[in-house]
Amino acid sequence: MANDVVTNENDRILGRDAQRNNILAARVIAETVKTTLGPKGMDKMLVDRAGSAVVTNDGVTILTEMEIEHPAAKMIVDIAKTQEKEVGDGTTTAVMLAGKFLENAEKLLDQKIHPTIITRGYRWAEEQSQKILQELAIEIDSEEELAKVASTAMTGKGAEYLKEKFAEIIVEATKIVSDSGKVNLEDIRIEKQKGMSLDDTKLIRGIVLDKSKLHSSMPSLVSGARIALVEEALEIRGPETETKLSVTSHDQLQGFLNQEDSILKAKVEKIKASGANVLFVQRGIDDLVSFYLAREGIYAVRRVSKDDMQALSKATGAELISKLSEMTSDDLGFAEEVSCVEDLNEPMTSITGCKNPKALTILIRGGTEHVLDEVKRAIEDALGDVAATLLDSKIVCGGGAVEVELCSRLKKFASGLKGRERLAVEEFANALECIPQTLAENAGLDSIDVLTELRARHDASEVNAGLNLFTGNVENTLNAGIIEPYQPAGR
Repeated sequence: MANDVVTNENDRILGRDAQRNNILAARVIAETVKTTLGPKGMDKMLVDRAGSAVVTNDGVTILTEMEIEHPAAKMIVDIAKTQEKEVGDGTTTAVMLAGKFLENAEKLLDQKIHPTIITRGYRWAEEQSQKILQELAIEIDSEEELAKVASTAMTGKGAEYLKEKFAEIIVEATKIVSDSGKVNLEDIRIEKQKGMSLDDTKLIRGIVLDKSKLHSSMPSLVSGARIALVEEALEIRGPETETKLSVTSHDQLQGFLNQEDSILKAKVEKIKASGANVLFVQRGIDDLVSFYLAREGIYAVRRVSKDDMQALSKATGAELISKLSEMTSDDLGFAEEVSCVEDLNEPMTSITGCKNPKALTILIRGGTEHVLDEVKRAIEDALGDVAATLLDSKIVCGGGAVEVELCSRLKKFASGLKGRERLAVEEFANALECIPQTLAENAGLDSIDVLTELRARHDASEVNAGLNLFTGNVENTLNAGIIEPYQPAGR
């Protein structure tokens, strides 16, 4: 903890006052997201200076949208961002625990316990927690259990009534792109499309681009698509420096135009000869080339981003072609169908039915932008949890069960310690109970009664006893399907 802070007024805060200031800032951040925790947590509406509103209960989204200046508070936001990057979920829990650890550390500071002793005790507690979690982790081996992990992650995040369907989509997507248990979440694209209902959300074994076909005469549907991905521009490059062209006769001008036409026509002939009937180009396509492609029945899209080109390559198996002159039929990818969807608000190109796709798209449908955004965040959280679970195929019980068990075992561990570090370990343990306590409070339950029952059940060796907020009872959360991923330290 820093021993000095410089405020906006350039006043220097020293020593204990600086510690209190930093701890207070962290606690304020934790309190901000506290009410969003769990399936009964509240949404927050954030309005920026431009008047744009975001409605969400996603911790990292809330913290990112806030304009935070305090350095200690920024560090807490960084915790949320790191959690989001590493796992994709659990940001609110991470921030709350950080705030509670600091709050309890302040109690120890008031007892004249040195910060070094507190941090040493916290470090011992963290190391012991990792060992306990390894013991508590449960091996899973079925897609049904993965779906439960996804459902738990999405609970209370705008996709409640369709969480089973979304969970099925998420598990299928992660299994397809998984490579020896590792999932690159960038290979699972999430696209939003306003219109229709959430129930129309689907997994596409391919890619959806927010681009339309280049020419109206091009086919709107191509079956058995042979796909070419070209990086170079299909147009005549102009001179890089200012150049004057002197034309003295009509024949000269016509000859010049004919030469340009033949160059462009040769590009189209090269594409046709390769057997390609669908073309995606990273750069521009000349209008004349577009006309010739349409005449040959070739579907073409231009100015496709580099990321989209790479995703198309993974999905279809096509090679990226840097030079059209080197293009062969071996460079082409395959999809059962490429279609232009123009009946909705925004035209889109859909590439579906890829044989062995390494990139997929989850297409979310919904009535409003706010709904689409929140469901997208829910799906992203669930994808992160399922991906984390696939790494080790292990889970822990949710509903505060694992936190209460950790608290109980850490206190037993602390009882065997000598010195003041024992107090720090105990406060670390006490901090963990803020999770089930907050879950109960957000659901309108009596947190004291809930905690008392949880402690009693865990003292009776019911290690899976947690809070089921849909029944309002303490029960075996493993049997209830309330489970969360376990990821060992160092992953």
